Amino acid sequence: MYDLRSETENQKLVDEIAHNWKNSSLTETQIAICLFAEKLTLQPSTISRLDIENLSNLDMSDKEISEIVQIVSYFNYINRVADGLGLEPEEFIDEKGYKIN
Repeated sequence: MYDLRSETENQKLVDEIAHNWKNSSLTETQIAICLFAEKLTLQPSTISRLDIENLSNLDMSDKEISEIVQIVSYFNYINRVADGLGLEPEEFIDEKGYKIN
């Protein structure tokens, strides 16, 4: 299983993101992706062409934007399936959703 800690060797960045990603040292593009993901998760019916254009203006291709939408949507879907079935997190996941090494 992969998580942010396994994708970067920058523990400071991982801690910043876990504490408050909006005020972390993520790049402008990474923050924009996170803001889009948050909106797609919490208010999916409010996504507009402007949201897509904001990502395009950061030199993201249509393919990259599509991949973001698909990944965010998949995680939202699979979490709702797990919640709907009353599934508990795997033993290697702590109460905050972090992988335990």
